[in-house]
Formats: sequence, C-alpha cells, structure tokens
Amino acid sequence: MINSGLQIFLASKSPRRRKLLKQLGLNFKTFSVDLDEEIFDGEHPIKTVKRLANQKMDAALERIEEGIVITADTIVVLQKEIIGKPENEKYAEKILNKLSGKTHSVYTGFSIHNTKTKKRITDYAKTEVTFRKLNRTEILDYIKSGSPMDKAGAYGIQDDFGAVFVSKINGCYYNVVGLPLNKLYSRLLKILET
Repeated sequence: MINSGLQIFLASKSPRRRKLLKQLGLNFKTFSVDLDEEIFDGEHPIKTVKRLANQKMDAALERIEEGIVITADTIVVLQKEIIGKPENEKYAEKILNKLSGKTHSVYTGFSIHNTKTKKRITDYAKTEVTFRKLNRTEILDYIKSGSPMDKAGAYGIQDDFGAVFVSKINGCYYNVVGLPLNKLYSRLLKILET
C-alpha cells in the first residue's frame, strides 16, 4: 500500500482511470485538464503517448502546488494509423469496421510527478488486441449504447458488450482500459524514493 504523505492527484476526466486507481487502494483527488490532443503524422505511437502525457502534466502542474500528480493518454494503432476517439457515430462505425477481424495495438503513456522532489517519470505500455469479425448489427447496437464515443478506438474492453468483440489480448489488460496498473504502481514507488 502506498502512503506518500503527499496528496495524490489524477488529472483525467476518465471514469475508467479513476476506477483503476481505486483498485490500487490509493486515496486521490481528480480534476481534468483541457488539452488539444494533437496527433502528428509519422510520429511513433510511443512518442505520441509520452508527449501527450507530459503536455497534460505541464497543464496539471499549473493547478497544483504540492502533491503527486498522475496523467495519462491512450491511443489505438492499426497498421501504423493512430485511431483516436470518434467524433460522431458514423466515425465510430468506420473505426469498428476497421478493427473487425484484425489485431491492433493499444498504447498508454503516463506521467507521474512529485512536486516536492521535482522528480518526474514518464513511461508507457503496449498491449495487442485481436477483434473477432464483427457484424453490422452488433456494431450499430454498440454505438446506440453511446459507449464508444469517449474511447480511443471506439470501444471499451471493460464494457458489457465491448468485451465480446475481443478474441485475444497480448499484454496488460488494464492498459487497454486506460492505465497499465502494474507498471504505474512500480513507477509510483520509484517516485516516492528520496
């Protein structure tokens, strides 16, 4: 169990990330930072998620005087194409059709900053996810539920229905949900070392 003596903050509006941090038994507060999550053509996915996690951290630190701050960013990559959150239902359908029957990669970059020691650790995790072949009716039913709209790749592996799209995963399950818990926990321990 982590007890830093410092308040922990999660700078994210993702309810999934909040739930994951609770699983670690952490006592934390949340707030969100508004950031234009710009994707650059040709930028490697690892560089993208680490850059976005760091940009979120810089924005978060403007609001926090003291504490441990955590930020994160998740993207889905299919054959070198970075797929973000769908802008609308039509785009969500297009994304899910693309992912159907294929293997894609989920990258989550995260950053942890200790304001007391000024120490920052930025890292990432990658998980490969294989979808079974999806039919149009189940895609449309899933979109109707509203679930895909706030998620990279237009699906949630933890969703009641999104879960049945996935036939196989290779890597950390929690990374696909939004935070690689094992890696995050070990980096948190490191950030608390004096």
